[in-house]
Formats: sequence, C-alpha cells, structure tokens
Amino acid sequence: MSFTRREFMRGGVAAFPVGFAAPAFLCDLARAQGASRRNLVVLYLAGGNDALSTLIPYTDSFYYSRRPTLAVPAGEVLQIGTDRSGKALGLHPRLTGLKAIFDQGRLALIQRAGYQNSSRSHFFGSDIWSTANPASPTGSGWLGRYLDTLPAPIDPLAGWATTQEVPRSMQARLAAVPAIPSAASYAFANPNGGSDAVLARQTATRISSRVPVDQPHLAFVNATEQAAFATLDRVASVASYQPSTTYPTSGLGQALRAVAGALVKGTGTRVFWVQTGGYDTHAGQGVNGLNGAYAILMRTIDEALTAFYNDLRSQGLLTDTLVLQWSEFARRVTENGSQGTDHGAGGVMMALGGGVQGGLFGSAPSLNPAPDNPTLENNGGDVRYENDFRSVYARVLDNWLGVNSVSILGGDFRNAALNFI
Repeated sequence: MSFTRREFMRGGVAAFPVGFAAPAFLCDLARAQGASRRNLVVLYLAGGNDALSTLIPYTDSFYYSRRPTLAVPAGEVLQIGTDRSGKALGLHPRLTGLKAIFDQGRLALIQRAGYQNSSRSHFFGSDIWSTANPASPTGSGWLGRYLDTLPAPIDPLAGWATTQEVPRSMQARLAAVPAIPSAASYAFANPNGGSDAVLARQTATRISSRVPVDQPHLAFVNATEQAAFATLDRVASVASYQPSTTYPTSGLGQALRAVAGALVKGTGTRVFWVQTGGYDTHAGQGVNGLNGAYAILMRTIDEALTAFYNDLRSQGLLTDTLVLQWSEFARRVTENGSQGTDHGAGGVMMALGGGVQGGLFGSAPSLNPAPDNPTLENNGGDVRYENDFRSVYARVLDNWLGVNSVSILGGDFRNAALNFI
C-alpha cells in the first residue's frame, strides 16, 4: 500500500503507539547540511505597526499638526539622514541599538511598503502578507512554498515557528513546519517522569529499531519514531545554549535566544518565524516617555534585536543570517480622539544582518492632507504604498535564499531599486 507520511500523520500524535510530545510533522531526517549557509528569520509585528512612530519625518510640519499628542519632539528623534526625496528621517528614541546597527550599514529600512487597496482587516491583511496574494489569500504561505522547493526528503526542522501555532506564512504543501515555542519543553513525555521516562524512551527506541519490510505500516511507524527521537534530541540541544550576550527576558528576547541557539547548534533550520504583538494601538498609544505603550514596544524590539545581532556577530553567524520584519498594515496619519491611531496602509519594513546593505529605501510621504498629494490616499488619511511588499520578498528569495521568486510569488515583482541584499 502506498501512502505518504503526511497522510499517515494527519491524525496527530495519537497515531504513535508510544506517547510522547511530538507533533505530526516528524518524518525522515534530511541529509547532513554544511555549517555555512544562509538563514532567514522573519519577525512579525502583530497588530499593525505605526510606521510614522518608528521612522519619523521630524521636519514635516504636518507630522506635528496632525499628531499633536503623539508626535515625537524633533530634538528626541534619533536622526539617520535623508532619503532619496531629501526628507530628513529619524528613528524612535527607544531604538538606540537599531540606530547603532544602522550606522554600521547593516539595517535597511524600506518605506511605504504595502500593496494597492490595502485591507484594514487584521485577519485578511495578515493573510495577504502571508500568502503574498492580495487577490486570493487563502492558499499556502510564501515561506511554505519556499520550503517545498528544498530537496526531498525535507528536514522536519527546515522551518521553525517559535509560536504556539504554525503561521500561515509557513504553511506548505509538502514541508511540515513545527511550532516550538519552547525548546526545553519540546521533549519525550511520560506521565511519571524521571527514571520511568528514561525507561519508556529506551523501550520505544528498541521497538522502533525494527523495520520489517514485510509489514509496511509497522515499518512506517517505527521509522517515523526513529526520526522523531533524533529530531527531539536536536531541539533539546537548543535548550542548553549559552549565548555570548545577555538576552532580555521578554517573550521576543527569549524567542530570538532560541533562534540563536538553533543556529549555533546546527539544527538544520533554514527559516524561523518570530512574532510579537501589541501593535493595535487605537487608544493610549503612548509614543513618548519611558512608560508609554508604544515606547515600551520599541524598547522591546530594540533590546531583543540588538542582543540577537551582537550574539550572532560573536558566534560568527551574522553574515549568514537575515532578519526580515513586517506588519499587516500601518496606521492612519492623523491621531484619533483616544490618543491613538487607527488602521492605515503603507508601512515600513526592516532588513537586518551581516549581509545587508543598509540605508533608507523608497521615499517618505508628505503628510500634507491636500487632495492632490500623491503620497497619501483615502482623502489624505493614509500613506500610499510605493514599494510592493512582494518586491521585498522577491529580493529575499532571489538574492538571499537563492530560489526563483517568480515561481514562488506567482509573478515578477523584482525591483532593482530595493538592493538591500
């Protein structure tokens, strides 16, 4: 009887004759891979990041008149220069670490990233960015389609989501991506623990070592269990990682610490998914001050990304690693009556790493609400997109991961001006 591992494992963990905490993705181990290869870490800011509070047009008078309580004072902005349109820009005051990385030429900021007729829905918007298909965002994810191009058999750890569930971006047709929020808890499980758990695993290992060719179902189960144990051991090695720098205790900091551990330990993972929330800032956005809600968000990503950057640099892995950040949309230009901002359109993307050619890409909008302002839309309420987000994906696929972006994205979105890698 012919059947695939995906078909067999569709029923989940219950399909295993021995109970242990491993998801249904476990299958054949891939061939050994070289230590030097390129890795991609995707950072999703869930909720819709306010791009105008991240990358600030501090010389635009309309920025201050349209945001009387949320505008960052010009004297506090971390100035980073001017873009191709001559607009002076700066980072949020809490992004001191990212400012240093920008000054080193290893941080690229892509302005006005989005797509035509941007959705203001969190769910629909994130699906669009995840599938890279604004017309029909119901299929597999763009990262999942990339993983499907890897040579068979695909390593069960080729992708790693540090979240509770696998995001749509990493859903694939062939590759099965695990959701592993904690490497320490991703382990062989036995209700009694201790020596009983050790004996249970030893027993399961002995049982699975027999692969009878005349009993295909049993051979399938045993071979899959063998692969599962080997994969569990690889993940377990990450839990013991001792970084070269101190990571913040935030969820984002610990997720990036696990990613660094996986890279150093050589788990074979090519694409990581990292996510942090709190960006749906309709009220009490708190852009300024030490304890404002948005200021804390900026400090959180700054501390985590800076620790990750420094750790990988110390480990000699920075050149092989690219961090790509996005959010499902940006916020409106004018603050609302609750000292927050509502769902908008064109936002900012970041690319960070040792192979990044840093700088400002694209042009900042003029925030003049005049009807004929070509950089705004929706009666001057939203930033009009300039750079299709799929052009950023295309650059990553073609120039970093080394695959054909046209086939994965379903069209040619390459943009020579976005030469950040």
